[in-house]
Amino acid sequence: MGDDEIIRVLSVDDHEILRGGIRYLLLAVDNVELVGEASSGAEALQLCEKLHPHVVLMDMRMPGMDGVEATLQIRERHPEIQVLVLSSFEEDEIIQRAMQAGAIGYLQKGISVDELAAAIRSAHAGKPTLSPEAFAVLVKGSAPQPQKPSFDLTEREQEVLKMLVQGLSNNKIAKCLVITEATVKFHISNIFKKLNASNRTEAAAIAVQQGLVRE
Repeated sequence: MGDDEIIRVLSVDDHEILRGGIRYLLLAVDNVELVGEASSGAEALQLCEKLHPHVVLMDMRMPGMDGVEATLQIRERHPEIQVLVLSSFEEDEIIQRAMQAGAIGYLQKGISVDELAAAIRSAHAGKPTLSPEAFAVLVKGSAPQPQKPSFDLTEREQEVLKMLVQGLSNNKIAKCLVITEATVKFHISNIFKKLNASNRTEAAAIAVQQGLVRE
């Protein structure tokens, strides 16, 4: 992302007061533009089609289509759009379902404007941001079952995994290892299968929990 590139953000929350709070916070953030607001998951899908945001700030519990289903459908239809969860709920199941649906981050409502800005920029760059509570849930949920086979990562997959944990994009990993992005994607796909992870954030949590890389 260039220093002067504007990050387009869509805010999704069924509470108008909370959407107003997000609107107010983002006014103070450079290079971030709130391009739309949605009060439901269904409306969020419609606005993604129309507005093409870079990052969606997603609430979890909403009437009708909830945040998990909306996240899943946005990521399936628009894989270039990153979904960053902002929720007041810390239940393990909600956090796990949100990350499995493809969210790149999970934060608690009430964070500071600087924390929100950093999370939006990280999401746009393809880097995960997790609250301590969400990270703990993912680490706990990634614990292997007894007698589970070893992960059996190749040396190259270990190198890619280490950079994935560091938050590097596919493009940067490719440049560091002097390989193509297609090869990086191939290695990441294999890593997901071997770690039984559904996305980059979950793979990173498993890697740290299992000691596969240094945190």
